[in-house]
Amino acid sequence: MSYIKEIMDVVQRRNPNEPEFHQAVDEVLVCLEPVLEKHPEYIKAGVLERIVEPERMIMFRVPWIDDKGKINVNRGFRVQFNSAIGPYKGGLRFHPSVNPSIIKFLGFEQILKNSLTGLPIGGGKGGSDFDPKGKSDMEVMRFCQSFMTELSKYIGADIDVPAGDIGVGGREIGYLFGMYKRLKNSYEGVLTGKGLEFGGSLVRTEATGYGLVYFMDELIKANGKSFKGSKVVISGSGNVAIYAHQKVTELGGTVIAMSDSNGFIFDSSGIDLNSVKVVKEKERKRIKECSINSSTARYYEGCSNIWDIKCDIALPCATQNEIDEDAAKKLIKNGCFAVGEGANMPCTIEAVNLFQKNSVLFGPAKAANAGGVATSALEMSQNSMRYSWSFEEVDLRLKNIMINIFNKASQAAKEYGVAGNMVVGANIAGFIKVAEAMVAQGIV
Repeated sequence: MSYIKEIMDVVQRRNPNEPEFHQAVDEVLVCLEPVLEKHPEYIKAGVLERIVEPERMIMFRVPWIDDKGKINVNRGFRVQFNSAIGPYKGGLRFHPSVNPSIIKFLGFEQILKNSLTGLPIGGGKGGSDFDPKGKSDMEVMRFCQSFMTELSKYIGADIDVPAGDIGVGGREIGYLFGMYKRLKNSYEGVLTGKGLEFGGSLVRTEATGYGLVYFMDELIKANGKSFKGSKVVISGSGNVAIYAHQKVTELGGTVIAMSDSNGFIFDSSGIDLNSVKVVKEKERKRIKECSINSSTARYYEGCSNIWDIKCDIALPCATQNEIDEDAAKKLIKNGCFAVGEGANMPCTIEAVNLFQKNSVLFGPAKAANAGGVATSALEMSQNSMRYSWSFEEVDLRLKNIMINIFNKASQAAKEYGVAGNMVVGANIAGFIKVAEAMVAQGIV
């Protein structure tokens, strides 16, 4: 459709040198042609022109002093992309790779992901090119306090509610919340992923990993297969990967490989989850340490080579575009029957096309990894009520949300003539809710 091409041309012209953002927008727009044919009112209301343009993009300086007394300066970002269905919601990422393109791609993805949860939250994202690795607690605290000094001007419980992401865990959220509270003299649910002692929700740490496996379990079962007895490769070793490992094991699968940015560990009998938790959560060391005290686990340099391992199910949980066309070919050749995106956009468009052409079951990120933001929204609800649900209750709500996301995406794919295509189904299901809200609210 020439209209969609026109929109994509505008996105590329207005946002030069932003490949990640272009990729995210293109992946959605190509799915929407049948929707626009059925709903020409979306074209008349300029929904596409508006949804690809952030409502607000903020960039700011973050000066901080390290333990040696040296002044450092980083960049901070927040994109408030779309608030049609609720306050902006999306994580903060602290990593050297953070730039406007990555923040905008993540924020755009968040619009449809948040829509799929069925909860009243809009799309946003933020972060900094600050690297917390190798920094002391005091350095991280000083950075977070400087970062929040500026960010606090633009967020609030009913405006924009950030959460964690890569490089932003419980420690960072604690420092950010403490500074916000001091600056605003207000104790409100402005951040999620908080500690249980000050408004956090049970299951939030586990949510993205659990949710990924809940979604993939539905997809796999619908196609007559099971996690039970399956060999699973999981990239990454942060919260998403760790708790995906835990839930895979509970369902009878065996996780045989995990990674970090330096390399990966492999154990055909199954990676010891407790060892990974100690090394990554308590000691904050590299995953190589997990092989030192193991007689069966082996460490290999180069994280990308993890996709050479023969497996039944692959769960990329590290970062964007980690599975390219070559990696996809290796997974297909080795008999992988399902791929679920635990990270944001970890598969290139070429890789996704290959999976679909070869009948590999594919769970796209905006559906499969929505468990984290869904539980963040549940934390917002608990904060508003000044109440805390039990682990079991939150976990059940999370599971039901992920099952509903699968059902919505599956139904949308069927309705628009591409049954079984979760990419198209998720994009359409997420888009229609936002589009309807945008039309109803006028040209704003």
